[in-house]
Amino acid sequence: MNLSQLSAISPVDGRYRTKTEALAPYLSEFGLIRYRVGVEVEYLIALANAGITVLEPVRNTEVQAALRELYQNFSEADAQWIKDKESITNHDVKAVEYFVKFKLDELKLSSVKEFVHFSLTSQDINNTSVPLSLKEAVDQATAPLLNEVLDKLKSLAQEWKDIPMLARTHGQPASPTRVGKEFYVFVSRLEEQIRLLNSVQWPAKFGGATGNFNAHHVAFPEISWVDFADAFVASLGLKRSEPTTQIEHYDNLAAKFDAMRRINVILIDLCRDVWTYISMEYFRQKIVKNEVGSSAMPHKVNPIDFENAEGNLGIANAVLNHLSEKLPLSRLQRDLTDSTVLRNVGVPLGHMHIACHSLIKGLNKLLINVDKIHADLERNWAVVAEGIQTVLRREGYLNPYEALKDLTRSNETIDQQVINRFVDGLQVSDEVKAELKAITPFNYTGI
Repeated sequence: MNLSQLSAISPVDGRYRTKTEALAPYLSEFGLIRYRVGVEVEYLIALANAGITVLEPVRNTEVQAALRELYQNFSEADAQWIKDKESITNHDVKAVEYFVKFKLDELKLSSVKEFVHFSLTSQDINNTSVPLSLKEAVDQATAPLLNEVLDKLKSLAQEWKDIPMLARTHGQPASPTRVGKEFYVFVSRLEEQIRLLNSVQWPAKFGGATGNFNAHHVAFPEISWVDFADAFVASLGLKRSEPTTQIEHYDNLAAKFDAMRRINVILIDLCRDVWTYISMEYFRQKIVKNEVGSSAMPHKVNPIDFENAEGNLGIANAVLNHLSEKLPLSRLQRDLTDSTVLRNVGVPLGHMHIACHSLIKGLNKLLINVDKIHADLERNWAVVAEGIQTVLRREGYLNPYEALKDLTRSNETIDQQVINRFVDGLQVSDEVKAELKAITPFNYTGI
């Protein structure tokens, strides 16, 4: 069976492919191979620029441009060449090395071939290419999608900023709030966690077989390899970890995954709140012609976009949690458990993309039901009791909390007339009574 959206095992590459394909240039097998080729090429150029005599031909700017085309114009045929070679070598990074050497032959640069992958171990390539691919995937694909969610939330918060709404703490009627403010809570939370995500530097390991530049130093002891590696990794937009074992210790990468997980938790919280508001009829949903809400009940318009988003965010977080817990663990100077796990870094981002697309679609379908929101406020005049007893405290009134407690916990329906009658019976000035009567569920919304 040929691979297609119908035959793919994972919905990330099957059912939801259109929502995740923006990640493919970075986090697919093709993308990983391309980034590996890029790191090998840039390393060869950096060695030449460091002054190694035999690499004099590579210091030519036209030669460097031609070398960079190997990854800038990398094709599926190139990737297949490497996969075919891997089937022989049974080593994916060695196959990349052979590809670059093959291209050097074509460029009449055979004399420098043995400086491809010079003194490196596979993880020097993997632990630069993987974080680099992740960085660029997040910068170019995921961040714009999160910003689209943020922009939509900001727009709704502004649109609904003056609409009073009954708050519900512990699921019970509470001091009124405003619809826009409640949406802006999510904006603020997301912006803070995105800031924390961006504050963690993308890490890379680059230092030879056990992180000590053993082979580098024995071959060219006159070169400051620590400075060289720091500069080389920085040129890729990464921060070199020092000291390391054979592999990156992944602590900063784990911090990145944890930051993504917190972002997803906030989005799950948003999905659940909006789902609940829809069930309370605070929101209706725009009807899309020819869409079916239920296979059995024609009247239903289910909040499927928020349910889809919540489900995919949960899967993303399960994988992110495993990545952040497992990757920093390695026996002695290294074991191979990180290798297969690293190949799944695109999975949580894929589910995040699916979720964000669904969330944006759902938010765009929301229609606010002001009549229902106002009706709930009208039925809950008891919520102004907090404001009334607080003003009475200000006035030095004896036991105001207890007086309001007795009123609002009686079996009597609390409406505006009951509140006004209570206020009229208070031993306070007419001015204070007027102030108290002016408090309503529609204006007692704070600042």
